[in-house]
Amino acid sequence: MAPSSLSMIEFSLPPELEASAPPEARGLRRDQVRLMVSNYSTDQVRHARFHNLPEFLTQGDVLVINTSRTMNAALMATREDGIVLELHLSTHLAEDLWTVEVRTIDSAGKSKHFEDSRQGEILHLPGSAMATLQMPYVSDCNENSAPSKTLWLAKLNLPDKVDDFLTRYGFPIRYNYVKAQWPLSYYQTVYATESGSAEMPSAGRPFTSELLRQLASKGIQIAPLILHTGVSNIETHEPPYKEFYRVTHKTARIVNEARTSGRRIIAVGTTAIRALETVTNADGKTHAGEGWTCLVITPQRKLRAVNALLTGMHEPEATHLAILETLAGLSHIKIAYEQALSEGYLWHEFGDLHLIMP
Repeated sequence: MAPSSLSMIEFSLPPELEASAPPEARGLRRDQVRLMVSNYSTDQVRHARFHNLPEFLTQGDVLVINTSRTMNAALMATREDGIVLELHLSTHLAEDLWTVEVRTIDSAGKSKHFEDSRQGEILHLPGSAMATLQMPYVSDCNENSAPSKTLWLAKLNLPDKVDDFLTRYGFPIRYNYVKAQWPLSYYQTVYATESGSAEMPSAGRPFTSELLRQLASKGIQIAPLILHTGVSNIETHEPPYKEFYRVTHKTARIVNEARTSGRRIIAVGTTAIRALETVTNADGKTHAGEGWTCLVITPQRKLRAVNALLTGMHEPEATHLAILETLAGLSHIKIAYEQALSEGYLWHEFGDLHLIMP
């Protein structure tokens, strides 16, 4: 399926609506970003702040959160000819084998996909480490997968354990709409536990420890899972590749009990949806599971596990929009996004949030 066929939503995103820095740099707490609440059964749209979230939830509702920690997944790299590049680690496949993206940096500090990478070439990394580009990555999710336009299969030769090496030499992946480099702490959710994501599961960023306590005191259940996210294909909009997930028996039980009781099951981010839908049968039964998911959610596939979603604002052509359409329908998402644009909501990982409910 071509990426452009995943979503039918088209709009122009003004540059001033791209969040270019964390809310803390704008004098706000994490939970003071804006929150748009839309109900797809009525097309009602309301506007609030994220710290108002408990007001829109009721006892017994379930929030499904992705507790994957963000890595310092970007590294400076140098070719044999001396050209300085940026290497983005995407997905750790096995032992020293990774999918990676190579990006070039211009004089203004902006990066773009580097198109002159060559099979077999060695990129020199800090600390005498090396990355050898094996071949363009071909997903094994289906027999007809074409080679990626952005990702390479690479073998890393590191002097330390990967987490220690990235802590010492790496830095967070940053795209051109973010004007400055921010420490890794700005790319972590307060509930992150297990390192593995190339990019932050950003829908959970506005949560604070205090807000989580307020939700618990109101009887809102928290169901954690893991999905380690790879890099975003921001220039080619390729569908997501396979990613590692883990859903525990406890989370599966919480979700199943909520569904039986007619409660709302709210995924915090599209990554949580991808993991949960992977282990939910056509009859709506969720099971524990661990492994690699190739699931791409489109309106043709339908959702089985969740009936609500807390998510960021997604740019035109982003494959995430297909998930929103699958949940709420094309007409409702168009209504909500018209409101978001007219009200000046901010996009991307440091931007505002959208709660979509029945």
